[in-house]
Amino acid sequence: MKNLWYVLLALLTVSACKDKSDKATDNNPLFKSSKLKDITEKINDKPDDAALYYQRGILLHEMQEDSMAIVDFKKATSLDSSKAEYFSAIGDILFEHKDISASVPYIEKAIKLNPEDKKAQLKLAKLFVFIKEYTKAFQAINTVLRQDVYAAEGYFLKGMIYKDLKDTSKAISSFRTAVQVDADYKDAYIQLGQLFSIQKDPIALAYYDNAYKTDTTDVFPLFARGVFYQDMKEYELAKKEYRNTILHNRLYLDAYFNTGYVLMQQDSFEKAIRQYELIANLDQTNAEAYYNKGLCYELMGKKQEAIKEYKQALVFDEAYDMPKEGLKRLGVK
Repeated sequence: MKNLWYVLLALLTVSACKDKSDKATDNNPLFKSSKLKDITEKINDKPDDAALYYQRGILLHEMQEDSMAIVDFKKATSLDSSKAEYFSAIGDILFEHKDISASVPYIEKAIKLNPEDKKAQLKLAKLFVFIKEYTKAFQAINTVLRQDVYAAEGYFLKGMIYKDLKDTSKAISSFRTAVQVDADYKDAYIQLGQLFSIQKDPIALAYYDNAYKTDTTDVFPLFARGVFYQDMKEYELAKKEYRNTILHNRLYLDAYFNTGYVLMQQDSFEKAIRQYELIANLDQTNAEAYYNKGLCYELMGKKQEAIKEYKQALVFDEAYDMPKEGLKRLGVK
C-alpha cells in the first residue's frame, strides 16, 4: 500500500509540473496585457489548440516580441505539423533578423506542405537572393511566375539579381515588367530611377516621380531627384529638390548634407556651414556634421575654428578618420 502511495504522489507531481509549464505564461505580465489577455486565456482553456498559439504568435510579432513569437509558432508546429503557415511564420521572423541559414529550412518545409504557396516561394527566393544563390533564386521565382504571371515581386527579384550581375538591360526590363503588372510598385520605380540616373538619362526623374506618388510619406524619391541634378552638376536644380525634400520632411538629414555639399562646390562656405549647423541642431551627436563644418572653416583659412570642429567630431566618433586627417593637415597631433 505504501508503494502505491509513492506512485500516486509521483503521478501528481508530474501532473502539477505539466500544468505549471502549460500555464507558465500566467506569470509573465506581458500575457496579461489587453492585447494578449483574451488569447492567453483561450490557450489556458485549450492548451492543445495549435491555432491559438499561432494567433498569439502573430500578436507577439506585431508587438515586436519576436523571441516569444517564435516560441508560440514552434509550439503550434509541435501540436500540428501539417500547417504550412506555422513554419513560414518562423522562417519570416528569422529572415527579418538576418538569420538566413536558420530561416531556409522553415520556408522549405512550408513549401513542401503547400507547393502552391506563392508567398512562401517568394520568401524562399528572397532568401536565396540575399545570400546570392541566384540559380536557386531563379528556380523559386520561375515556380511563382508559372503559377501567376502577374506576380510583380517575382519580376522585381529578377531585376535585383540582374542588377547585381551588372546586366543592366535585363534588370531594367524586369523592373519595367514589375511596374506594368503593379503600377504602385514603389521599389521597382526607385530601382529604375537609379539605373537611369547612372546612365544620366532624365527619364530617371519620371520614375522617381512615380515612386513618390505611390507613397507620399517617403521622401527618398524627392531626394533622389536632387542627387540626379547634383551628379549632372545642375546645382541650382539640385538645391531646389533638396529644399522640396526638407519641406516634406524636415528631419531628412541627407538633404541638408547634400545641400551643404553643393554649396561647397559653389564656394558658398558660410551657407554650407549653416546647413551643417542645422543638422547638428537636429542631431547633436552627428560627427559628420561637425567634420563638414571643420572642412568649410579649413577651406576658408580659419584654422582655429576648423580645429575646434574636427575635435568636436572626434568627441562623438573617436574612430572617425577624416577629422583626424584634417587635424594632421593643420599640424595638430
